[in-house]
Amino acid sequence: MTAHSKISADLIVIGGGIHGCSAAMFAAQRGMDVVLIEKDTIGRHASGVNAGGVRRLGRDFAELPISQHSMELWYTLADLVEDDCGFQIAPQIKLAETPQEMATLTERVAQLRTLGFEHEVVLDRAEVRRLLPAVSDHIVGGIGSLRDGFAQPYQTTFAIARRAQHFGARFFENETVQRVEKNAQTSEQIWEVSTDQATYAAPNVLNCAGAWAGRLAESLGETVPIEAVAPMMMVTSRLPPFCDAVVGAAGRPLSFKQMPNGTVVIGGGRLGYADPSKNLSEMIFPELRLTAQTAMEIFPIMRNATIVRSWSGIEGRMPDKIPVIGPSAKHAGLFHAFGFSLHGFQMGLGVGDIMAELIANGSTQWQLGAFAIDRFAQRPTF
Repeated sequence: MTAHSKISADLIVIGGGIHGCSAAMFAAQRGMDVVLIEKDTIGRHASGVNAGGVRRLGRDFAELPISQHSMELWYTLADLVEDDCGFQIAPQIKLAETPQEMATLTERVAQLRTLGFEHEVVLDRAEVRRLLPAVSDHIVGGIGSLRDGFAQPYQTTFAIARRAQHFGARFFENETVQRVEKNAQTSEQIWEVSTDQATYAAPNVLNCAGAWAGRLAESLGETVPIEAVAPMMMVTSRLPPFCDAVVGAAGRPLSFKQMPNGTVVIGGGRLGYADPSKNLSEMIFPELRLTAQTAMEIFPIMRNATIVRSWSGIEGRMPDKIPVIGPSAKHAGLFHAFGFSLHGFQMGLGVGDIMAELIANGSTQWQLGAFAIDRFAQRPTF
């Protein structure tokens, strides 16, 4: 490709995380000519630094239909992308440390039943200990989604990208988008996306730029209050097998799982420092220490563990903790999928499929109103 060449396609996807790669794969599978542009490398940020939880448990009620659809795709992932992606079905469990937390969790499951969802179940003290023999004695119970799971984030994102390319999608890494605008010289609806290396033209653009997506949306008149955050993770040395589930806590941040090789991966929402303008995230070790303390209090065996590595990355978080998914409120041919607020990995396949359907067909069976980009727009008062 020569500098400042012009490349045409049916769809330009901006952002090479799991949502962008999945949308590219499903759109290419539907016969669309797809270009994906990534300013760094595939899976460099949120999709490569998360805990890999494939979780329906505890989701916002608005997300559950998409999450359920995504889960069905996860169950067929090995055939879908010709790679197992380290995906394993495993219980996702949220623990209650007090009777009040247990009451709140129990009420949630009851509400889900009224909405027709049955994947979450109440776990009493005895059932928690059956599933998690090493858990602390002070745990009073919990809830679980017993056929959720976990996967390897990098392996998954790269496998989806490879499959997208198998279907003909073209990927351009290390290219930063500088400008997105409509081509005023043609009567057709054509978007032009310019980088320092080329100009890309297509009737459709999908903004999957993660923590940087708000800047792109704002440049096109759609301002959203997205915040860049830096989730932190750590991994320990190997321990004897003691946990076959992915574990969280109702009252404090925790994401905890033991990998097949015996190492334990711990995260859960305590944040480092994020500076998206510099592509930079940094650890805040006093916060990370609190995560380690939580892990030790819930699993006393962790007092003997040694942390061998820690890391952080940059993600985008919305004020209401649910993403933007769907068409632009202002422009034909512009679509968004971003702001997954530290829990988007599991939804990646489902969102990619839905966005590909919406863009290829002009409509989708899925209700996306709760995720509209203009839901934050200030409404007039009278």
